[in-house]
This record gives sequence, C-alpha cells and structure tokens, in this order.
Amino acid sequence: MVDIREINEKIQQESAFIELLNMELGKVIVGQKHMLDRLLIGLLSNGHLLLEGVPGLAKTLAIKSLSSAIHAKFSRLQFTPDLLPADLVGTMIYNQKQEQFTVRKGPLFANFVLADEINRAPAKVQSALLEAMQERQVTIGDQTFPLEEPFLVLATQNPIEQEGTYPLPEAQLDRFMLKVVIGYPTKEDERMIMRQNLAQEFPKINPVLHPDTIVKARAAVRDVYMDEKIEKYILDIVFATRFPKENNLRKLENLISYGGSPRASINLALASKAYAFIKRRGYVIPEDVRAVSHDVMRHRIGLSYEAEAENITTDDVISEVLNIVEVP
Repeated sequence: MVDIREINEKIQQESAFIELLNMELGKVIVGQKHMLDRLLIGLLSNGHLLLEGVPGLAKTLAIKSLSSAIHAKFSRLQFTPDLLPADLVGTMIYNQKQEQFTVRKGPLFANFVLADEINRAPAKVQSALLEAMQERQVTIGDQTFPLEEPFLVLATQNPIEQEGTYPLPEAQLDRFMLKVVIGYPTKEDERMIMRQNLAQEFPKINPVLHPDTIVKARAAVRDVYMDEKIEKYILDIVFATRFPKENNLRKLENLISYGGSPRASINLALASKAYAFIKRRGYVIPEDVRAVSHDVMRHRIGLSYEAEAENITTDDVISEVLNIVEVP
C-alpha cells in the first residue's frame, strides 16, 4: 500500500526551494508565470524546452536568470545559416608543442544552453544537438564526453519571420519535452517592465540554489504518486489523437495526419508529476494533466492539409480531445 500522506509530507519538504527560486526570478521577470513554471517543469523532469514567441518577451532573460539563481554555467548560442556543428560541440586542435591533437570543448558544455532562433541553422547543425539532448553526451573525434547535470537545452524560434529558416523535423521536435507558446504581457505587467528598465539599477539575481539540489529534486519528482486512473487518463488523451474515430472524435479524423508518439505519454506523465511538485503536492490530480497537456502535445500532433485550410491549430485539436475524454 502507498502511504500518500507520507509522500505528501516528503514532497512538501523537498519542494520548499520552489518558493525561494520563484521569489528570486520574480525580481527580474515580470508576469510570464506560465513560462517560468514550464522552465521549472523542464528542469525538474530533465526535459528540454522549445519556446515560441515574438522578440522581446524575456525568453533569453528568463533562462539567464534561472542559471544565475542556480549558480550554474550558462551558454548562449545564436543559430545562423553559416553555423557549423563544431561551433556547438567543439573540435580537435593541433598542439605544436606537444605534437598532438587536443580537444577544445564548445559552448554546449554548460548546464543551461540557450539555442537562440534554432530554426535559422541548417539540419546538420540542429542534428549536432540531438546527441547532447538525448544521450546527455558529446562526441568529438573518437572521444565521448558526458555532460554535467543538470543539463537543459532551451531553444527559441520566432513564429513571424519564416524567410531563410529551416523548420525543425518532426523527429527533432519530438525530443523537446515541452513547446511553450509565449504571449504578450498585460498592460500592468508591461508598465512594471518599462519602469524596471528605466530605473537607475536593474535588479540583480543572487544564486540561491546549488545544482545538486536540482538533481536531488528530480529523484523526488519521480516519487510523486500517480494513480492508475490518472495513468489511464493520460493514455486515453494520447490515444484519442492517434485514433480519433474510436474515441468519439469523428470530426477530428480528417484533421489529424498523425497523433502523439509514446514520448507524449511518458512526458505527459513526467510533466504532470513535476507540476504537482511545483504546487507542493505529493500526488497527481487530473487538473495537473490538463494544465500541461497543450505544452507537451502541441508539437507532437501532425495536422492534415484540410485542418490547415480551415485554420485549425494543434491547440484546437488538444482542447477538443480534453473536452471529450472522460476525466477520472
């Protein structure tokens, strides 16, 4: 038998740092609560994030602030069409003194890597990220180097400018745990942002956590209790995107070309546990699953030409699925 009260008490103790971290990030990031929560979900679940939003919405500032608050190494990569894989992972350099090749590590060797405008680089550069994202290691020449934990790739893409971009292939999109769409701040939030940027001094982020705390918290996230009914609910949501006709979603049948992969189920379960952990709860409820469904699923569903012609988005499809699938 699982003692939920015991798990709940343990999670409440383990998640005490969340409040401290949010307070520190709140000094610099105004509003954007959704983005910060998703950053923490990725961090606690050991999953990578793809952020989509117009320029100037604090995407770079958020990841930089997070790395400062965790006392971790931050690296920013500006993806351009002329970038080479060696510019990311590093290369072999000939040392004349020693008369041998030595490895020079690239900017990918960091705890937090910001891949800015990832869709501006060609496929061979994007694929250089895949090994690091999936296996948490980098191969240079014939040597393989493990990456330090925590390791988080935060990629951004601009939804407006599509000229001279290379859309990410489905296989690579699937490696991202979450795809977060960021909107504009409210008027009140933007007033605060404006004042903050016009002030004499910009607030400074202080390191309040050690990377070891995050590694320990990741183990605690997996201890969050998930009932069989919640597991069934997650599978029902994912399977409804694959076989809409069999799940009372006949009208979606011609709109979906392919549904969520098994990674969708795994990441939906993990993200739900991390969301419960952020809310300082030791068990997952259906609202946790619903809260993260759009971010986990929106880049894992393929739309047909018919859906695109009718201006139907993956978010519309997910909302329809969540409305029809029975909540436990």
